[in-house]
Amino acid sequence: MKIYIDFNSDQAFYIQLMNQIILGIAMEQLHEGDSLPSVRQMADAVGINMHTVNKAYTILRQEGFIKLDRRKGAIISIDMDKIRVLQEMKQELSVVLARGICNGVERDDAHQLVDELYDAFMNCEAEEQDAL
Repeated sequence: MKIYIDFNSDQAFYIQLMNQIILGIAMEQLHEGDSLPSVRQMADAVGINMHTVNKAYTILRQEGFIKLDRRKGAIISIDMDKIRVLQEMKQELSVVLARGICNGVERDDAHQLVDELYDAFMNCEAEEQDAL
C-alpha cells in the first residue's frame, strides 16, 4: 500500500497518515497481522519526521487498529469488539443528537455535554480503582 502525504494540506501529517492506514484497513489493502514499516522506515518513505509517525502509530494503537511490539514493530490488529461498540454508539447517539438538534441544541453544547459525561465516567472508574 502506498502512503501519500499532502504537504499543502491544512490537515496535520499524523492525521493524514492515520487516515490512510485506516482506509487501507477498511479497503482490505491491509489485513489483520500485516506489519507496517518501522517508524524510521515510514518517516523516510513518506518524507515526514519520525515523531510524527510515532504519534500516528500511538493513536492508532489507542484506537485499536494496531499493536506495537518492540521486536515486530507495528502490526495491524483490529479490535473488532471496539468497532462493534462504536457502531452501536453511533446508532444510539444519532437519535439523541437528532432530538437535540430539533430542540435547538448547538454543536458546541452537544460536544461539551459528551465531554462532561465521558469525564464523569472516567473519574468514577479512577475512584473505583483507587478504592481497590
